[in-house]
Amino acid sequence: MHLSKYIIFTCLCLLLTNCDDHKKTGFSIKTNVKSITLGDTLSLSINNPNKLEIINVTYKFDNNLFKNNSAVNNVRLGAKEITAIISYDDKTETISKLITVYNNVIPSKYTYEVVNTYPHDMSSYTQGLEFYNGELYESTGQKTESKLRRINFETGEVLKNLNLEDRYFGEGLTILNDKIYHLTWQSKTGFVYNVDTFEKLSSFKYGKSKEGWGFCNDRKKLYKSDGTEKIWLLNPENLTEESYIEVYTEKGKIPSLNELEWINGKIFANIYQRNGVVIINPKNGGVEGVIDFEPLKKLVTQHDELDVLNGIAYHPERQTIFVTGKNWDKLFEVTIKKQ
Repeated sequence: MHLSKYIIFTCLCLLLTNCDDHKKTGFSIKTNVKSITLGDTLSLSINNPNKLEIINVTYKFDNNLFKNNSAVNNVRLGAKEITAIISYDDKTETISKLITVYNNVIPSKYTYEVVNTYPHDMSSYTQGLEFYNGELYESTGQKTESKLRRINFETGEVLKNLNLEDRYFGEGLTILNDKIYHLTWQSKTGFVYNVDTFEKLSSFKYGKSKEGWGFCNDRKKLYKSDGTEKIWLLNPENLTEESYIEVYTEKGKIPSLNELEWINGKIFANIYQRNGVVIINPKNGGVEGVIDFEPLKKLVTQHDELDVLNGIAYHPERQTIFVTGKNWDKLFEVTIKKQ
């Protein structure tokens, strides 16, 4: 037998042996609940059908040591892995199980008041909206029509415009340290521009995220949505996806997260195909508030291309929020308050 074939044969034997050992033990993790709410107690035990002598069990929750019968706190919401390292008969086996963590806060409802209304280009399929140094920047979508713009928000005048290549479908944008970070949809490619000149400085590829949707930043990290319930945290220096949060209420996940805006320590997010916004705790992904902007859609010109609300921009000096939608002819300046 050739050496290479011998090595392959040996590895297969070891693999089969390990599989047989696992089948013989039959270990599995039992929990007192199928899913858990943040702050509740999680009780764990080992199902041991073959009554093997277990010497010790070490539990981990989301890769951190976990003391059995403890409250689940200070974790990000969503699907999490429970791991048990089992010592038995001078052997060790590691098994795992998934459990979903829900938020322990019922989202507050917010109302809004329109304080000003401004003109907006009705042909703009708005994807991203953000103020930087007092000026409004907008990115739009659709292939052959995608644009990056600086706008006079009071008049709607386009102060600077950059057309994307026809093959790209523009998505969200965010601005940090005089650089515009701009996403495209399904091309898994983003671009970095000089905020003043719109000169393209570089491009970057996405990591594990599904697509490019919304973008915002907290002046340290970039936050990126991909059309699911996940929001990815990117390092602005190398644009790698370092981790993610999953957005959940006390009842379940919130998918189709779209345009993002960082406002006073929270992430405001549009939900695609809905005319509302959720307010998210960026530390754990919990939804803390909801705003229904549905009535605004009735205040814009009704036409065949009219689409959903999309576009949130916070003006820190005015302490107001600007919202618009895809192919809307108006930009609304609003204030919000908790009901």
